[in-house]
Amino acid sequence: MCDPRLDPVEFVLLFVVHPVGFRDPFERTSQAPRIVAVIPSRYNAVRFPGKPLADLAGRPMIEHVYRRAAAARLVEAVVVATDDPRIAAAVESFGGMVRMTNPSHRSGTDRLAEVAADLSCDIVVNVQGDEPLIDPETIDQAITPLLDEPALKMSTACVPITDIADYTSPNVVKVVLDARGNALYFSRAPIPFRREPPDAGMRMADRGPRLPDACYKHLGLYAYRRSFLLAFARLHPTALEIAESLEQLRALEHGIAIRTVHTQHDSIGVDTPEDLERVRRLVAAEART
Repeated sequence: MCDPRLDPVEFVLLFVVHPVGFRDPFERTSQAPRIVAVIPSRYNAVRFPGKPLADLAGRPMIEHVYRRAAAARLVEAVVVATDDPRIAAAVESFGGMVRMTNPSHRSGTDRLAEVAADLSCDIVVNVQGDEPLIDPETIDQAITPLLDEPALKMSTACVPITDIADYTSPNVVKVVLDARGNALYFSRAPIPFRREPPDAGMRMADRGPRLPDACYKHLGLYAYRRSFLLAFARLHPTALEIAESLEQLRALEHGIAIRTVHTQHDSIGVDTPEDLERVRRLVAAEART
């Protein structure tokens, strides 16, 4: 049975899309793809070295991410950006496209920007290499605002938080939004803070913690105008970004609007071997249904 904390969210195995067949996104022609998904992937993660190659239902995790990105309706090409030949070899073995990048990059955004500099597309989608359950529809939802609003530079996605453990966990990034759906702030802390109303008849401990209204988990997925991404990567890290260890705060601190779309498709980032085991259980349960 699937993890009850994630119901009614659906996770679907996607191996119907063959990765071969994309137009070459690095060709600067009139037929070049307009929207390219780039998957930054490195081998030496601090908490889980080698995780892109970890086995998940008989395939490396990076292949799951690649195929889900390829299944998004609006994505016209997918590229893995890595500095490790082992990851590059794994991607090439299943027919995916890969680009080697500088090993000195400090972040996935820097790696993304290096690849984007050689692309001729309009929109670059950053799909995290440790999100093997990312839903293709969520990717499309994140891209759509950039297609609808030419002035918008950056967009992302969020999902309602339904479990108090996610709300309080520093490993789950929260986001609060304005009336237009633009991000006001991202934090690892519980936001918005719920101030319990006075209740003379019941103590706080008796009521138990409750989730505030408009409480959203941020999904680590971004769509950028290519021109903005290149400029963004050149900006120095900012105070809030450093404090929270969240790169998107650099954009907010520079006054850049981040449109944040709502989705009902949750995802699980694999940061530890325990996360991988949780994902394996979910994938196995889906395979049996």
